[in-house]
Amino acid sequence: MRSRSHSTLPIPVAQPGTIPYHARGINARRTPSQGARSMAIDTATHAATLDQSTRRQQVVRVVVASAIGTTIEWYDFFLYGVAAALVFPQKFFPASDPFIGTLLSFSTFFVGFVARPIGAAVFGHYGDRVGRKALLITTMMVMGLSTVGIGLVPGYDSIGVWGAVLLTLGRALQGIGVGGAWSGSVLMAGEWSDPKVRGFTTSFAQLGAPAGMILANGALLLMTAVLDDASFLSWGWRIPFLASIALVLLGLYIRTGVLESPVFSSIKQGGKVARAPVMDVLRKNGREVLLTAFLRTGQHVPYYIFTTYILSYGTQVLGFSRSTILNFVMVQSTFSLLTIPLFGHLSDRYGRRLITAIGCAGMVVVPFIAFAMLDTRVPWLVFLGILLPMPVHDMQYGPQAAFIAESFPGSLRYSGSALGYQLASITAGGPAPIVATLLYSAFHGSGPIAIYIAISALISLACVVALSHKAGALDAH
Repeated sequence: MRSRSHSTLPIPVAQPGTIPYHARGINARRTPSQGARSMAIDTATHAATLDQSTRRQQVVRVVVASAIGTTIEWYDFFLYGVAAALVFPQKFFPASDPFIGTLLSFSTFFVGFVARPIGAAVFGHYGDRVGRKALLITTMMVMGLSTVGIGLVPGYDSIGVWGAVLLTLGRALQGIGVGGAWSGSVLMAGEWSDPKVRGFTTSFAQLGAPAGMILANGALLLMTAVLDDASFLSWGWRIPFLASIALVLLGLYIRTGVLESPVFSSIKQGGKVARAPVMDVLRKNGREVLLTAFLRTGQHVPYYIFTTYILSYGTQVLGFSRSTILNFVMVQSTFSLLTIPLFGHLSDRYGRRLITAIGCAGMVVVPFIAFAMLDTRVPWLVFLGILLPMPVHDMQYGPQAAFIAESFPGSLRYSGSALGYQLASITAGGPAPIVATLLYSAFHGSGPIAIYIAISALISLACVVALSHKAGALDAH
């Protein structure tokens, strides 16, 4: 059943002898259509004080703020990933052979993923207690300061192993910041928008990943183009990190102009704010937290293999230049700017489960084709091998924000969605480049890496089935 537009929704009045849903407790079960209607009613109630034109402008502003904000945050996060593949082995681990140096560099990269669930727990608590908007501003400040700090860390030649220690600390702070940022952006977009287009509107927050990757790769590519290798490794790599401060100031300016989420405002006005949301969501919705975490496996593993590990694989194994592989990844990410909202829109029409399941099934097969193309070392086939997995990835990633957010009740939604989303950082995305490096070293071929991706996709497919009766069912207080 489709809900009507916000401007025409009536404000519900409890009938005699009935109990309003928000008074029944967060575990009350509802059908997906009832859950969608409940969020729409919350939005309509909160927006009643705004005229129709102002409400429409606010929805647009929130969606734009989500897209731009996540782009800046992912730029900061991905910048480290690109540098970990191309710069940090030589700069911070020069005493190691190339393989060990790359492995150590990717290990510091993994630290950021370990820190992300910590950020999810900390900021998730306050996102459900204080509000979505305040956390959007706080997490961006944490991301910006840590990224600038990384750009100022002296190399091994100056302070020895302490450079790697400071690098790891900066990466941990990045992880904590991004661990709390995603949910705030997604929930602001989702809780303001019409349920009929929620998959589409929340997909704009997902655009931050490819857009941030484009900016990160482009910034380092620019440095490699205008500087010789010695200057780039000496100081040129630092400029994109230091330039982050300008992007953060822009993001803060945009985010301060949005209003608080209507759902959280309704929860607060009704006195339904959870006292310990992280503990509550683990106790009452722990199953959904685990399922949404493993739901991301089939998307998270291939993403970091084909955007981060590929920089090492393409240069060290295939023998291509840094600039060539960076260009290929940038085109790949540009393509995602179109496909992510497309699949978000299709999930509104055909359901999150169907679109996500097709993406998972496709990812079982696509890695074998992609690595077969890569291993030809023919430039145009290598390009297609890097590009091919991304639309299949985006079939999972486009609907994912709405899929995860709809799996938790409003009063616990920031904590639940943040923990589910970010736990995958430890189980999937974070270790993916390390696992791929070890697999290639052990078997001297790409086949085991393709098998690793296929298994991750099967895990996600099982979670899609397990979550099929949950999505949208708790979409209320």
